[in-house]
Amino acid sequence: MTRLLVSVVDSAEAGLALAQGADLIDAKDPEAGALGALPLATIRSIQAGLPEDTITSAVAGDDDDVERLADSALAIATTGVTFVKLGLGRTMAQPASVAALGRRLAGHGRFIAVLFADENPPLSLTAALHEAGFVGAMLDTSQKRGIRLPDLLTMDQLGSFVAGCRQLGLMSGLAGSLRIEDIAPLAALGPDYLGFRGGLCLAGNRRGQLDPQAIGRAARRLQAVRHGEQAA
Repeated sequence: MTRLLVSVVDSAEAGLALAQGADLIDAKDPEAGALGALPLATIRSIQAGLPEDTITSAVAGDDDDVERLADSALAIATTGVTFVKLGLGRTMAQPASVAALGRRLAGHGRFIAVLFADENPPLSLTAALHEAGFVGAMLDTSQKRGIRLPDLLTMDQLGSFVAGCRQLGLMSGLAGSLRIEDIAPLAALGPDYLGFRGGLCLAGNRRGQLDPQAIGRAARRLQAVRHGEQAA
């Protein structure tokens, strides 16, 4: 069952997103890039303001150095979030780097690798991620200029990625300047999560405020897709 991930910048947005139907609250700083990490204190504040059973994640950045990225991820894991997301750019999206990250992170949390579709990542990297101990893999975009994930990869490629994750027991996610109208075709591929920020913000500005009405529409659209109904 595909669920709705909404990226938030603080505890107020986290509460709003949860109230409007988000399934996973994702802590991220849109001012610091595609996977900008928030301060640890902010992540802890977000976590503390949510019900204990809320599924949460926080991003650790997309550093091209194994040690720095691992250190960031390990620090964020101490905040108590359910998952920590690591961006793997061109340098890091290699089996050797993935293996090195896995050794540094082993036993310290549940980590999800994020591959950037606009950097031509090897989608077969999922096997190395599984071997290294990652619990999930997502596709996103590094350049937030309105180019959507479906503009970069075909539905066949996206479907193959999701199916490959499922076969390996990895949680899967699709994100990257998605719009509400992308929900139905992407959910049909069966990812565990569809991730949103800009598409659910006022005026589509990912650095601006979340729009509660847009979050509600996205949640209803996804619920309708789950039940095979006409989207609300």
